[in-house]
Parts: sequence; structure tokens; C-alpha cells
Amino acid sequence: MNADSAPAPADCIFCRIIAGEIPSDQVHADDRVVAFRDLQPQAPVHVLVVPREHTADVRELATADPTLLPHLVAVASQIAAELADGDFRLVFNTGAAAGQTVMHTHAHVLAGTDQHESTTAAGEL
Repeated sequence: MNADSAPAPADCIFCRIIAGEIPSDQVHADDRVVAFRDLQPQAPVHVLVVPREHTADVRELATADPTLLPHLVAVASQIAAELADGDFRLVFNTGAAAGQTVMHTHAHVLAGTDQHESTTAAGEL
């Protein structure tokens, strides 16, 4: 964990998924991020890309580890190329007022032919 990051809360659902305590439909994993399908998809392809290191939101992530954000975007692009036609939306809900319900940085990769029909920005897990 980066010295600037807060310790992960014991009840963080994404930390528990990363640790293997909660099952997920994983589509990618490396030493920095884990990606899995959202349980309430808002598009034909709806995958969450979650850093292994706990940070509360994308603002905190960008400060704690500036190299991780570009890696997360690269993984999102790879997922869209593998699971859809390569085009995608990448959404970060940042803060409770913006719809973030899991306070662990994560990006929503939304892709597929029906993604423009979704009226919500990106539902949480």
C-alpha cells in the first residue's frame, strides 16, 4: 500500500472480491488490477476494473499512484477489444453524490451495441 493511501476498510466488498473471499466473474487479473463483470449490467458489456490497492476514488488513486490510472485505462481498452468491438465508455463515479456506492476506486467499462440506450451513467456492483 502506498504511504498516502488510507488502510482498506475491513468491509470493503471490492477488497474482499480481490482477496477471493467473494466470488466474481473475473475477465482479467494482473498484479495491479482485477476486472470482473458487474452484477447489474447497464450495457451488453459492463465490467468493473478495480485496482488491487485500496483507494477511495479516482482522485485519491491519481495522487497515490499516478502510473496506475493509465494502466487501468489500458486494461479497460483491452477488455473492450476482447469482449466488444473495441469502442467503450469509461465511467468513474467519484463520491456518494455522484453515485459511488462502493468506496474503492473502480472504473465501469461499458461497451456493446446497446450501450447508448442506457440512461444511467453506471450502476454499482
